[in-house]
Amino acid sequence: MLQAAIIGGTGYTGVELIRLLSSHPKVTIKWLTSRTEAGKPVASIFPSLRGISDLTYSDLGEGTLEALTSCDVVFFATPHGVAMQQAEALVAAGVKVIDLAADFRLQSLQSFEQWYKHKHACPELLKQAVYGLPEISREAIKTAKVIGNPGCYPTTAILGLKPIIEAQNDKGEAVIEPRIIIDAKSGVSGAGRQAKLNLNYAETTDNFNAYGVTGHRHLPEIEQGVHELLQSKYTHNIRFVPHLVPMIRGMFTTIHLSLTDAGCDLDLQQIYEQAYQNEKFIDILPAGEFPDTRSVRASNRLRIAVHQDNDTKSATILVVQDNLVKGAAGQAVQCMNVMFGFDESLGLNHVPVVP
Repeated sequence: MLQAAIIGGTGYTGVELIRLLSSHPKVTIKWLTSRTEAGKPVASIFPSLRGISDLTYSDLGEGTLEALTSCDVVFFATPHGVAMQQAEALVAAGVKVIDLAADFRLQSLQSFEQWYKHKHACPELLKQAVYGLPEISREAIKTAKVIGNPGCYPTTAILGLKPIIEAQNDKGEAVIEPRIIIDAKSGVSGAGRQAKLNLNYAETTDNFNAYGVTGHRHLPEIEQGVHELLQSKYTHNIRFVPHLVPMIRGMFTTIHLSLTDAGCDLDLQQIYEQAYQNEKFIDILPAGEFPDTRSVRASNRLRIAVHQDNDTKSATILVVQDNLVKGAAGQAVQCMNVMFGFDESLGLNHVPVVP
């Protein structure tokens, strides 16, 4: 059995990791840490795990790091800046690291420091980190020592754009205009489990608002995905605006594209179906059908619909996922499966919850 540790097990992504790994046939959670809840049983904080997990939270203090080196994999479900303080020692001990925060997502130190207000603690290890999007980086993930788990919004944006960017590269001429507009909405759980006025029930219920309009830290991650991960031959001007919607979990990203004459010659429905025909967790809906967030709730699935309108020379890509599963913890488990040679879907075959 694989020995795993979860650092930061009281946040929403942390408890999702506990939920998913508790049903994983090849994994045992050996350590579960929390600075604020050390000494308490996990079921006392999350009653949903009563009878599922008998773990007790430990403090990430003196001696804990040494104990973590006995694990095979350590998940960091912590705020930005925590994983990079521990990762070098863990990697040196032969432990695989999967960070669900942003410490190992951006390869540009300048961008990381600009958007996350931290000086990177291990830039040399950052160079070795692999961006954990299995549908794109599967081969690199297999041998990775450190995974930067993608942000929730970038997951929908990059996977939503992958087939058309690849088609453009293969065609040898531009099939979309340089301007890409990404209009994205997330449930409140995407902001984390924290007591903030703007996130309480009275503020978020019966309300809908945009945020990060002047700039959001997921934008450079999306740009990195398009220009470096997907290796676009063309420079794209990406406009990304996220919104908060009054639901707990779920994410809906709408991508607006303008097609060139060459793009209008493409059958985008066919291109998307072929691009993802062998991907278990990506579902391309039939032409004329459109997704909703509850169709993926509590699952690791991501659903995509494609609408092509040659009369207006436009295309609309609609992407939904559960922001806490495929957008966070589920994707981390998917990466772990790839890293250790397991079936990629192991522990992730959960049917979406409806209603």
